[in-house]
Amino acid sequence: MAAFLKNILGGSESAASPAPSADSDFADFAEAPSPSPVPFEAIPGGATLSGAGAAATTVPWTKWYNIHERHSISEFKAEGVILALIVVIFTLHFAGTRFNKAKARAWIKAHSPILNSEFAVVGFSGTPSAELQQPEKLLKEKSLFEYATYATGRQNVAFMDVKLTLKKRFNPVMLFIETAMGFLFDSFGMPEEFIEAIIYPFDGKEAQIVPALPGAAEIRSKDSKSTFDAFVWAIVHKDQMKKTRDDRYDVSLTFTKDNPKLPIWLTVMSESAEITDAMLTKELISAVEKAGDLFESLIITDQPVDKPAKVEETAPRKRIYLKYRLPPSNNYDDLASLFSAFLRIPDLLVSSAHFRPEVLRKVKTIRDDMIKQIERVQDEEKAEERALERDKAKKAKRDAELKALDAKAQKKYLDKEKEKQMRKASKKSTVRA
Repeated sequence: MAAFLKNILGGSESAASPAPSADSDFADFAEAPSPSPVPFEAIPGGATLSGAGAAATTVPWTKWYNIHERHSISEFKAEGVILALIVVIFTLHFAGTRFNKAKARAWIKAHSPILNSEFAVVGFSGTPSAELQQPEKLLKEKSLFEYATYATGRQNVAFMDVKLTLKKRFNPVMLFIETAMGFLFDSFGMPEEFIEAIIYPFDGKEAQIVPALPGAAEIRSKDSKSTFDAFVWAIVHKDQMKKTRDDRYDVSLTFTKDNPKLPIWLTVMSESAEITDAMLTKELISAVEKAGDLFESLIITDQPVDKPAKVEETAPRKRIYLKYRLPPSNNYDDLASLFSAFLRIPDLLVSSAHFRPEVLRKVKTIRDDMIKQIERVQDEEKAEERALERDKAKKAKRDAELKALDAKAQKKYLDKEKEKQMRKASKKSTVRA
């Protein structure tokens, strides 16, 4: 019985180590020891097979799992700086935007009574008297630093555009760069806040502009009464005189001369002294003096602002410009009279801007000289274009003739062409010597 169990469980010695055959290929490895299992070593604090070891399988709670103990605030300095900068940028952006809106609202609140008294429709809604109690709705925000309004429905005036330009307070970096560039270089102007208003008179064209509505026939019957003579005339602050003349073609047609009726810091740009006498009214002089250094320019013109490149662009188109800087205190008591006088200039033109033939002849002579210069430039450009076309035609003919020849004839043709060019060059050098 013992032998039977031994054979089943352990095997005999002959079975455990069989004798290798003589011709076996694995005879070299016959004496290799049998692999034995690596004994298991218990890990300290680890699990065991006993009941006490089962309780040790619970994960111990250490500070490695507490995030406030593993990390500190000092590790997030870069993130903190970035978040602080973002907060500062957004705060300045919203503060600057709100400040610009408040400044635009202050202007429209101060001028809405004047606009509503002079025009039937103010703003972009197209409905009269609908927004008289909310002046800020008369403005339209074109950008974060530009606001605009519109007015129409007045005798002698087709419509008026108003544009407010403010500082870019919503972008302090850009504002600082513009200020620094304006301080260091004269070609860059300092950032300013100003208003530009443009009136487009009817000038006898009511029938082309006013729609066919009940009562429009009465307006059309007065077409001839809204016309006035074409000219260029301006009152300009002397600090802005050079910039105005350089930036505007129409003002370059005028002569600059001081006027004893005006303060010393103002000058007149006019095509005739008679035009100046007609335009300088007591109301206008008083309004400009009251505006003080905030006033920049008041221009009556029929010529384009940019220098025309074609004769067709010199066609008269009458407009009235007003530009003044906005006061930092938002107090427009001294500027309201200037804006009122500006709105009444079309009435002054219709009643007084009819001059003697000698004055108009002088104005026309200046315009004709400028037109001749433009025509001369156009003729030179056309001559250059014709010369280029002739050169292109000659080159195309020469390439066609050269392409039709064989290699030997082409070489002969090119040699003759080269000799001809050398003779021309030698003649030019002889003449210069």
